[in-house]
Amino acid sequence: MSTRMSEEDWAATLTVFRSCLPRRGRKAADDRLFLDALHFFTVENVRWRALPERFGNWNTVWKRFDRLSKAGVFEAFFDTLAGMSASAHLIQMFDSTIVRAHVSAAGAKGGSMARRSAARAAASRPKSTRSQMLRARSLDST
Repeated sequence: MSTRMSEEDWAATLTVFRSCLPRRGRKAADDRLFLDALHFFTVENVRWRALPERFGNWNTVWKRFDRLSKAGVFEAFFDTLAGMSASAHLIQMFDSTIVRAHVSAAGAKGGSMARRSAARAAASRPKSTRSQMLRARSLDST
């Protein structure tokens, strides 16, 4: 990888990350390896399944990322790191132009969007018949 952090940077980052983790649940074995996997994932722009074996099972990494994302851990983590920096207000931490959308995200949901007018709907025959309604009432009363 082209970017490496010093041991001092890792120590500070891990301290902040651990302080943002939820208090409940089992503690992970290696937070540094997890953060390094996320770093590799974003810098190298690979799919989760393409994470190298040295980071462990890709599905385990993804599940932890998903769970922590939903818990708001990364927002707290980045907010805390930004608060520690004197120049954080000058830096764009995340640029959405590097995120690729899935192929199916290019278009809208398919199918006809035409709807019947209210006058036509009122003039059409009912969706249920009287005999069906009477049968349903007799079943409800028994």
